[in-house]
Amino acid sequence: MDSSEERDVFYMRKALELAKCAYDAGDTPIGAVLVYEDRIIGSGYNKRNALKSPLMHAEIEAIREGADVIGDWRLEDTTMYITLEPCPMCAGAIVQARIPRVVIGAMNPKAGCAGSVINLLQMQGFNHRAELVKGVLEEESAELLRSFFSRLREQERAARLEQAAVAKPELAAAAEQKRMEQDRINGPVQDGAGISEGTDKSE
Repeated sequence: MDSSEERDVFYMRKALELAKCAYDAGDTPIGAVLVYEDRIIGSGYNKRNALKSPLMHAEIEAIREGADVIGDWRLEDTTMYITLEPCPMCAGAIVQARIPRVVIGAMNPKAGCAGSVINLLQMQGFNHRAELVKGVLEEESAELLRSFFSRLREQERAARLEQAAVAKPELAAAAEQKRMEQDRINGPVQDGAGISEGTDKSE
């Protein structure tokens, strides 16, 4: 590839393709690829909900695969591409794996640990610090997340409406039962036209 910028865009698109797999599976759309000598040696996407595990983040899967390929826990001379700024767990794993360069799509202001909340990737007290590149295909990454959460809200709203539709006849039946019980206690209701319907008029 002609430049590092073009390379970063190319591999971030690969990470976005993986993020779309998470989207389709109903998980928060985050994807990651780990690149070594211009080839992907590890990849992953968020499977936290699918596998019911807090450990199944995209970066963790990519790091695990990369370590298997290289045959070492030290992933030196690699670059990690992530569509969303990493969480504390994933930032810590990147530091532990000695990944020297991290490229990020969208930032995560509520939980990001590459500068938004804290910068674990460049902590002065640690024995490893990574080079950071931010904002590569940022809008595409952010739009995928916005679309996912918009769809999630629509699904939740539809579920609430469906529950209300199911609950309504039950509430009506309960109210009718209560009225009948009250009639038995108080006797039939009378009005100007005579005794209300439901009373035996032959008596």
